[in-house]
Amino acid sequence: MAARTTTPERVPAATTDRDHAGLGQLTELRIRGLGAIDDVTLEFGSGLTVVTGETGAGKTMVVTGLTLLFGGRADPGRVRANGRAGVEGRMLLPADSAAWERAADAGADPDDDGSLILSRTVSAEGRSRAYLGGRSVPVGVIAELAEGLLAVHGQTDQMRLSRPAEQRRALDRYAGAAHLELLDRYRAAFQRWRQLAADLERRHTQARELAQAADVLRHGLAEIGAVQPEPGEDEALAAQVKRLSDADALRAAADEARMALIGDVTGDLAGGDVPQDATASLATAERALAGSDDPALVLLAQDLADAVAVVSDVAGQLAGYVADLDADPARLAEVMDRRAAITALVRKYAGAGEGLAGVLAWAEDAEQRLAELDVSDEALAALTAERDAARTEVDDLARHLSAGRTAAAEGFASEVARELAGLAMKSARVSFSIESHPEDPGPEGADDVTLLLAAHPGAPARPVHRGASGGELSRVMLAIEVVFAGADPVPVMVFDEVDAGVGGQAAGEIGRRLARLASDHQVVVVTHLAQVAAFADTHLVVDKSPDAGAGVTATDIRAVAGEDRVRELARMLSGLADSDTGQAHARELLAVAADARG
Repeated sequence: MAARTTTPERVPAATTDRDHAGLGQLTELRIRGLGAIDDVTLEFGSGLTVVTGETGAGKTMVVTGLTLLFGGRADPGRVRANGRAGVEGRMLLPADSAAWERAADAGADPDDDGSLILSRTVSAEGRSRAYLGGRSVPVGVIAELAEGLLAVHGQTDQMRLSRPAEQRRALDRYAGAAHLELLDRYRAAFQRWRQLAADLERRHTQARELAQAADVLRHGLAEIGAVQPEPGEDEALAAQVKRLSDADALRAAADEARMALIGDVTGDLAGGDVPQDATASLATAERALAGSDDPALVLLAQDLADAVAVVSDVAGQLAGYVADLDADPARLAEVMDRRAAITALVRKYAGAGEGLAGVLAWAEDAEQRLAELDVSDEALAALTAERDAARTEVDDLARHLSAGRTAAAEGFASEVARELAGLAMKSARVSFSIESHPEDPGPEGADDVTLLLAAHPGAPARPVHRGASGGELSRVMLAIEVVFAGADPVPVMVFDEVDAGVGGQAAGEIGRRLARLASDHQVVVVTHLAQVAAFADTHLVVDKSPDAGAGVTATDIRAVAGEDRVRELARMLSGLADSDTGQAHARELLAVAADARG
């Protein structure tokens, strides 16, 4: 497709009196160069937003853009011929949102209005970049944020939920926060048990090799223990060696400095020419100024008196320094021997440039490794007991998990069945099969969980993906999603043609349920059903139009209201936007939806 240069079209949101700022909401989405979309900016309001349009117009590009923005896989095949696609979104989040905390950790800054701006670009070669609050970040950071901000429900999710492992996860989510906390404890206990079992097996099968490795470590620890070096001792010894080696020169320098400051206090120079020392000179100058009547000179005299005190103090410190100097050759030899012993350890057990710190780190690591290499009877017995205790904990937690799943299954099945009753499946029965295998627990517990469906009276309960037709499966999965979504803490929920294969009264019930969700969440729905679209607070229409200059198809998105919305619903109902019958039906749908929402 050829690119078109246009001014981004801004599609405004409808005004609604509902506000979901407590959770947060997406206020704006800009899509550039993605699929058939050239450049369009959508403004979202709170409540329910529906996206409609003819088949092939590009409705799902809105969902694709949202998925890409929040860390989804970048498909270069979606990039238009201009070579780069981009998606940018603006979210308003409460100040105490966990998403803000994570964004701040990544270096993100809020925009002038306090919103968080996310953006993503994808090249035709598949290269992708992500930005959060004006900072370039790994795509994984955006994807991590998405877990708490966005939930996408689509036909892919229906296929995913048909798998038993996903059904088990769904049941765990439904069971609530306490159950999920128990599941986390189980996972940690299971991992610990498996690690202990693997460690015990390793020690049994590799006893000889481990014993040899342990001997090497013990020899090294014995060498280090014989020297018993202290942290930083190598540097301290180097300083001592220097002082002891240079003791005579250091003493001469200190004595000369002290003489210059305070003169010969020992009287050794009596009768000779005594040089003027610093304190005497300063005292003479101080007396000369102190007798003056000029205030400025008096102040300077005080400064000189302070200087005399400082010089005397330095001289005293120099005297103490000289007294402490040790020029004992025996002490020097002792320090040199100690330094040589530590240097030998450094050469053998420390890495390049690590010094004594590397030796001490090696010793600490060796102590830990010895505990892992111990193949003595006592160590193996202790490890066996630890492994068995861990397995006992796993079994106990697995039993509690099974009980929690069994208790939750009845309530979950009942809620799904209640939703199905409103979706023209009043006789359908939903249940869970929970088979426990305590002798062979897995990472998620000891249960095999399967969602069963009996579509009509007398029908056997079968796994849901085998016991339902295409239309029934869509309704079952939508019912499951509605049950989950009501308790989902994410602020933005997206439903991508989950109403496929549904019509008639059930379609209206789908719209009613999505509108109910929109009282607590911001809900975006891609739909082909007028009965669903009639419940929208904001109605966006995707139009495709031929680009005469390039001979290709381009997509625009516009918000509709009033008579334009009636015409769009009529088109969805009859295929003819100007049909009087279709428009009358459309107005009837809008009235029914308004009454249903109160």
